[in-house]
Amino acid sequence: MKNILRLNIIIGLFPLFASSQVNVNEDTLKLPFAIAKEKQLSEEDLASKKEGMYVTGVPDISSDPVNGFGVGAEGSIFFNGKKSDPFFKYTPYRAEIDVALFMTSKQQKEIMMTVDVPYILNTKWRLRGELAYEINPNLLYFGINEKQTIPGLSYFPSGDSTQSMVHNATYAAYENSLTGQSTFYNQYTKKEAILNISMERSMYEGRIRLLAGYEIAKLNLSPFAGNSLLATDFQKGSIRGVGQNLVSFVQVGFIYDTRDLEGDPSSGIFAEVTNELSLKALGSQFNFNKTFAHVNVYHRLLPNSFKKLIFAARFSMGYTALDAPFYEYQDQWTSEGSIEGLGGGQTLRGFKQSRFLSRVMCFNNLELRYRFGEFDLLQQHLAFSAVPFYDFGAVWDSSASMRSQNIQNLRSNGGLGLRIAWNVNTILRFDYAISKEDKQFFFQIGHCF
Repeated sequence: MKNILRLNIIIGLFPLFASSQVNVNEDTLKLPFAIAKEKQLSEEDLASKKEGMYVTGVPDISSDPVNGFGVGAEGSIFFNGKKSDPFFKYTPYRAEIDVALFMTSKQQKEIMMTVDVPYILNTKWRLRGELAYEINPNLLYFGINEKQTIPGLSYFPSGDSTQSMVHNATYAAYENSLTGQSTFYNQYTKKEAILNISMERSMYEGRIRLLAGYEIAKLNLSPFAGNSLLATDFQKGSIRGVGQNLVSFVQVGFIYDTRDLEGDPSSGIFAEVTNELSLKALGSQFNFNKTFAHVNVYHRLLPNSFKKLIFAARFSMGYTALDAPFYEYQDQWTSEGSIEGLGGGQTLRGFKQSRFLSRVMCFNNLELRYRFGEFDLLQQHLAFSAVPFYDFGAVWDSSASMRSQNIQNLRSNGGLGLRIAWNVNTILRFDYAISKEDKQFFFQIGHCF
């Protein structure tokens, strides 16, 4: 989920933003500490990077069979400093503030604010903060284990159990079969307020960062009246977390990062292992632990023939231990924000959000990002890339199940996307994905990974 609490944090940090840039003399280009050469932005990206402060804003318009027609806006304030700032060549920005508002015709509402300050006050520390509030009555639940989620969708025509069941149905056909008391069978409502604050310490010329953070969230999750899978599983005692919840985490992470430009990398590796620990002793309602690891690889292909042709790949694995509430199975936390899966715009783009869930979750993404054109318009730089992609992943109930069912549980989809890089740091993403079960279109801010 996108996060909201950043407004007060941001107001207090404006003096820090100013300090990060004012302390640099026009003729001083020496870094206060060493940063790895491979983390320097490419000449192409440096030529397009703007000096000083600037604002970007885009409308967020979408049409989704789950959330309906959505309208909103997302705006960012970037503090880049001047080219004389020694960090200018090594950071996407000196500070960023991001604000988003969104609502849909099916009553999803969200407000979010974030702040990110790399090398705050010219030190090796990085500050991130998130604050968000969301109401969403359209979330989907198909279960939290292999038996429930791995098999294809099935239904009785017209809800008549005397007829032969349809197996491996498309999502559209399955959704049309849910009528009467079963209309909201897989659907529930979530209200959530969340705050996350983290600090990262750079080491080994910026290639490695150690992270510590804290998150607290207040949630209310409720099924709809009628025949509800979520209500049934909760009443049977097979899941936890329906109703009022208060969850808090202590977070730690280890990050290896050699990307040349964080928001739109042309080369480098981003590898990360994070852990979230929730304890009743820390004020949470639940005792559980979540570990997540992923490796993102970016490599420029045929640089002598193509101006920018990037192979991008992500390989990831997450594990949820102990008695976690059901909604935590679908959320994997990283230093750059949460990843919701398995299914949806961040993981398997050809399947509905949370279509596959269990304790062990794996998702992998392959993309070929080909920049085919760019130009300046009204003093704004725009660059366009075509992106064919392939996603695959699976869930398992345990590590033993993963070893025995590793191939059978895999699900995959292909697709084609368009990326528009606006002034280097803002990426507009358009993706169309197709699987055996569904077809989905996404318009979002930022790369999938």
